[in-house]
Amino acid sequence: MLRMSKMTDYGIVLMTELARAEGGTRTTRELAARTRVPLPSASKVLKGLLQAGLVVSHRGANGGYGLSRPAASLSLSELVASLEGPVALTECGVHTSGGAPCELESVCQIRGHWRLINHAIQEALGRLTLADLIAPAPRMPERLVGLGTPRAAPAAANISTPSATTGVRS
Repeated sequence: MLRMSKMTDYGIVLMTELARAEGGTRTTRELAARTRVPLPSASKVLKGLLQAGLVVSHRGANGGYGLSRPAASLSLSELVASLEGPVALTECGVHTSGGAPCELESVCQIRGHWRLINHAIQEALGRLTLADLIAPAPRMPERLVGLGTPRAAPAAANISTPSATTGVRS
């Protein structure tokens, strides 16, 4: 199964809570209580988000964490990459400086396909912003044209079904 780490999931949950604060700040304790993310995990994730420049920290009586930029300018791709590393399903989809390529890369016959798939995932995550995640769900499909919309059934897939009135297949 392909999935993000729990800490990345927590990071997205914490960031959406900060986005709901609309420019305000929240303490780590407040964020943990509001999101039910364990306090030690919230603290660890927020420190990583601070180092990545996605949140800012304010000291003092009214201190806490806030978004470094408006929620509409923070893409899900950027958020996931800051917590998880480069977004890709396969090693050949991401080459970082100093990273060794897959030993099969030079002879892999599906490498090009994996690159297309990795690119599609990066594009989808790049189209979604933190503002989209806090908006009502109906807003999302229009931003993700072609993603999440059911495909038309192929003509050959029209299987006869029993008639509701006669019980006879058509």
